[in-house]
Amino acid sequence: MKRLALFALILALGASPVFAQSVADVNASIETVLGDPAKYGEAFEAIQAAVGAGEAAVVADWVSYPITVREGGDEVTIEGPEDFIAQYDQIITDAISQAVVSQKYEDLFVNADGVMFGNGEVWLNGICKDDACSDFDVKIVTIQSTAD
Repeated sequence: MKRLALFALILALGASPVFAQSVADVNASIETVLGDPAKYGEAFEAIQAAVGAGEAAVVADWVSYPITVREGGDEVTIEGPEDFIAQYDQIITDAISQAVVSQKYEDLFVNADGVMFGNGEVWLNGICKDDACSDFDVKIVTIQSTAD
């Protein structure tokens, strides 16, 4: 219980908690909670490289559609890759880009909601390919500004 109280205090003060982890720790967390860590590692690297290079079309391929994002205080639903590419600069702001590019794999936060870049600017999670969820693709499921 003390850990939860400390975590809540850290968040209330606006600080980001830092957890001493290794790549193996992150992969173990992903495997326990979400599934195949290799899929998440591949997605992490590809998305980070594409955002860093400003490759809107590549990033668009990693998004699960439709996705609702915030643009200038308004919620906007992006229906598909074409809309995403057309609005890329409004969706992937400088702050969001920085959160993605500067994220270290060994510092990823993992829970049942997925894998988090930065302070929650971008989240990845598995999207089932069939009803049994015997296979899945890792996609971007959330893009949001965390600035107030």
